[in-house]
Amino acid sequence: MITLFSMPVRRTKRGADRTALSGASDVLICGASFAGLSVARELAGSDARVMVIDRYEIGERQTSACAAPTEWLRVMGLEASLLQTFGDLVIHTAHNSVRYPLPFTFSTFDYRTLCALLADQGDFEFETAKVDGRTGETVHTDRGDLTAPLIIDAMGWRRVLAGGHDYQPPDAPLSRGLEVHPAGSGDELEIWIDRQYVPAGYGWSFPAGDEVRIGLGSFDPGFHVKDTTNKLAEDLGTTPWGYQGNWIPHQIRAATGDGVFFVGDSAGHCLPLTAEGIRTAFYFGIAGGRELRAVIEGRRTREEALRRYADFSDAHEWKYRWMLNTQRFVPRVPPRLLAPAIRAMGTKRFVDWSFGHYFRVTPPEFARRGEPEAAVRGAEELSAVA
Repeated sequence: MITLFSMPVRRTKRGADRTALSGASDVLICGASFAGLSVARELAGSDARVMVIDRYEIGERQTSACAAPTEWLRVMGLEASLLQTFGDLVIHTAHNSVRYPLPFTFSTFDYRTLCALLADQGDFEFETAKVDGRTGETVHTDRGDLTAPLIIDAMGWRRVLAGGHDYQPPDAPLSRGLEVHPAGSGDELEIWIDRQYVPAGYGWSFPAGDEVRIGLGSFDPGFHVKDTTNKLAEDLGTTPWGYQGNWIPHQIRAATGDGVFFVGDSAGHCLPLTAEGIRTAFYFGIAGGRELRAVIEGRRTREEALRRYADFSDAHEWKYRWMLNTQRFVPRVPPRLLAPAIRAMGTKRFVDWSFGHYFRVTPPEFARRGEPEAAVRGAEELSAVA
């Protein structure tokens, strides 16, 4: 039986327990959250030696509100991590509130449980280590050097294995998020588009069992969100507690470079406008993992896999660009016009159309196990018509 924990405690090795680390593997996955574990999932049973490393233990450090379309969690075999499921989205502005019945359900989940379930689907060695950089096929960590011909960067927006230091806030295309986790309960999935909290961005309240995840995301990385996150929590009648924050990329980037596969936030796969990055990490992690498996099984070369994965990611660029343009447009709409516009867009026909297209950016059918080539072709076809 898996025990649920809402706020993981530190378990990472420190001090004398942090021994030297070295060795070679067939695949080296740097990052053990949604993206990295999804890559590893696709390599199970391949007979490859797969090493996964992360600065933290698996499931130790929650980095998001931990909510995703329920169908993605079901298809991935992660239902045991679910905490609450929602069929409606309530959107608040400064002037009104509108309920959108969604064409699919969203669920909050327990991060540690989900990571444990996802890791169980893989077949890999795991070590805690802080990645410092890379030279060719050698990754340098604070515990020593590791080598592999197939290397994946799934460590987040810093894109550490790309080299260079030209992607730093506030100049980089990053949003800023902060969340608190007070004890409580609720039955509404809620969003605030209200400039008293954030001039460009949104707030949220996601109930998750015995806590409520309340936060703000600012499209402007220079806007400090702590004071207004506290205000939103207090306006909802609770006391801010359990702070967690992160930078969120809102612009897609090259998915490969110098022989490295970049997955999830390291490739900018987090969706603009909504900052949703969990199902995209699953989706692109699976795509990358299937290409790696083809290399391991001798069906294609590393260079062919890099090219195919890059092409797969690039095929989604126009969708990301469209959402980024919308992200830039919404804060320019006068509040007196925003409220009636959101209400007008709340018709069932429009909600089904708009959210349906949004959902199909990363179709959950892609996660189904089966013949890898057919799965890739199926996703390409779905992406083409979405």
